[in-house]
Amino acid sequence: MSIRRLPSHLVNRIAAGEVVERPASALKELVENAIDAGAIRIAVRLAGGGIELIEVTDDGCGMAPDEMRLALERHATSKLPEALWEEGAIEAVTTLGFRGEALPSIASVARLTLESRVRGADGWALTVDNGAVIGEGPAALPPGTRVRVAGLFELVPARRKFLRSVRAEYAACLDAVKRLAMARPEIGFSLDHDGRKLLNVTPGDSAPARVAALTDRDLPDNSVGVDLVREGLRLGGVAGLPTFSRGVADHQYLFVNNRPVKDRLLAGAVRGAYADLLARDRHPVVALFLDVPADQVDVNVHPAKTEVRFRDPALVRGLIVSGLRRALDEAGHASARPAAVDVLAGWQASPSPSGEGTGVGPVSGFSTRNYLPHPNPSPEGEGLRYGVSDHHAFFTAPPQARAEAADTPPPDHRAFPLGVARGQVANTYIVAEAEDGLILVDQHAAHERLVLERMKKAAANGGVHAQALLLPEVVELDEPGCDRLEARAPELAGFGLDLERFGPAAMLVRATPALLGAGDVHGLVRDLADELAAFDQALSLKERLDDVAATMACHGSVRAGRALSVTEMNALLREMEVTPHSGQCNHGRPTWVKLSKIDLERLFGRK
Repeated sequence: MSIRRLPSHLVNRIAAGEVVERPASALKELVENAIDAGAIRIAVRLAGGGIELIEVTDDGCGMAPDEMRLALERHATSKLPEALWEEGAIEAVTTLGFRGEALPSIASVARLTLESRVRGADGWALTVDNGAVIGEGPAALPPGTRVRVAGLFELVPARRKFLRSVRAEYAACLDAVKRLAMARPEIGFSLDHDGRKLLNVTPGDSAPARVAALTDRDLPDNSVGVDLVREGLRLGGVAGLPTFSRGVADHQYLFVNNRPVKDRLLAGAVRGAYADLLARDRHPVVALFLDVPADQVDVNVHPAKTEVRFRDPALVRGLIVSGLRRALDEAGHASARPAAVDVLAGWQASPSPSGEGTGVGPVSGFSTRNYLPHPNPSPEGEGLRYGVSDHHAFFTAPPQARAEAADTPPPDHRAFPLGVARGQVANTYIVAEAEDGLILVDQHAAHERLVLERMKKAAANGGVHAQALLLPEVVELDEPGCDRLEARAPELAGFGLDLERFGPAAMLVRATPALLGAGDVHGLVRDLADELAAFDQALSLKERLDDVAATMACHGSVRAGRALSVTEMNALLREMEVTPHSGQCNHGRPTWVKLSKIDLERLFGRK
C-alpha cells in the first residue's frame, strides 16, 4: 500500500481523539480558553451531561471575525508570543495551553457555533458542522465569547457508544469546572445542567473560601493551612484533618502553577504524608497549590495537560510531605469533632418510670451507675505505664501516693483545652468537662496514638528500649510468616522487639518494646507477620516505620473496658494536649468529640 496524505477532516478527527475524549475534556478546553482570554465571569450551560449541549460564555477580550476563522484552523494560537516562535521555547508559555487543535478538533466531531465580540465593535458568529463551515454572520452579544457545542460525536457512533451515562458524564464535567474554579478564585463561575443551577461562585474569593465553597462547607473548621517554601518552590493550600476523610480519593485537588493536574507523583506524596494518620481505605481532603519555576516543570507530557513532569521529583515530593506533616503537626490534638446529627437525635428524653408525662428523664446511655468516677485505680492499673512528656508525667506512683492524690481537689477545667476528667462511661470513654462544653474521649484510640508518637520519636533518636522477658515466649506461625520475620529481625530489634527463629514454624520472643508494657506478645508477632506480608519486600522496614509502629502501638495501648482512676484519666488528657496528631488514632478515627454548651442546652430543651 502506497503512502498517502490523510484528508483534513480525518486529520481533525484523529486530533479530536487526543483532545476530546468525552464532554468533560471538551468543556475543559473551552473554559481554559475563556480563562486565558482574561475573563472575570464564566458561565457554563450543559444538557444531557454535555453530550447534547456544552455552552461556555465569558466576558473576556473577544475575537474579531478574521481571528475567529483563524482560530478554527489547526495549530493556530494566540498563546505563544511571537518573540518565541523561532526559539520554540514552549516551556515559556504561562497560559493554560498553547495547542491550536482544541477548537478545530471539537468542531470536527460536533456542531460548533462560535460567537464573539471585541469591545467597541460588532459581534460575529461562525458555525461549523462536523468539520464543514455552514454559515457566518453578525451576532448580538455582550463583549466576550460564547461557544456552543451540540451533538458531540453524533456522526461518530464508534466514539459515542463508548461514552458513559448522562449522570456520569455530567459528574465529570462538574469536576472539571470545580478544579478550574479552585485554581482561579479571582474569576466567577456558574454552571447549569438541564435548566438547574448547580454551581455559582463569585469572583474575588480567597483560595480557602473558594475551596470550601466547592467541596464542603465544614472544611474551614476541619482543616489546616499549608504554607512552605523550599529552593524556589512554594506549596500552599488547605489540608483536611485526618478525621475529616473520605472513602474515595475524589476530594484531592492538586494544582501546579494554577493548572489542575492529576499526577501520580503528587497523589503519592499526599498518601505518604497521611500514612500513619489514616486507615488504608480512607483518603484525605486536600487542595494543594504548587508554584514551580517554568524551567523545572514540563506540562506538555500529556495532550490534555493533566499530568506534569518535574526536573527534580524528589524535591517536589519532599516539599509536599514536609509541608503537609508540618501543618498537621501544628494542629496538635485537633480533630474533626462535630457530633453526628443522627447521634444527637438518639439522645432522647426518657419516659418516667410510671409512663406518665413527658418530663425529661436521664439521657439515653447515661446513668448514675456507669457515670460514677473511679476514685481508686484497679489492681491492673499498678502495672500501667503511660508515655511521659517533658511537661506532663502519667500517673505511675505507688498505691499510697495514688490514694493521697485521689483526695486532692480536681484541677480547674478552664485551664485545659480538653478539660478535666469527671468520670468514665462503660470503662471505655472518658467524660471530661471543658470551659465550653463536654468532651468524650475514646481511651484506647487516644492512648494508641500517644504510644505511636513516642515509639516514632524513640526510633528516630537511636532506638526503642527493649524489655527482656523473664521467660521467652514461643509464637507459632506458618513457615512463610517466620521467614519474613527472620529476614527483618535486625530491623525489628531497633523497635525493641528481639526475635529469633525457633524451628521451621515458630519464633522465639526474648524482649518486647518497653513502651508497650505487658501485652499480648502472640497477637503482636502474628500481626507484624501479616503487616510485613502486606507491603513490598523490596522496601526497608524503616521506610514503612509508620505501619509497623502503629501495629505495635495498638497492642501496647490501654484497652477498652479498662477502669481508670480520675488521675490517670487527667494524665491521659494532658498528654493528648501536647502530642501531635492526638486528635485521631492510628487508623484515622477521632479520639475525642465535643458537645458544646449549646448542644447540651438543646438536648434538654433550653434552646
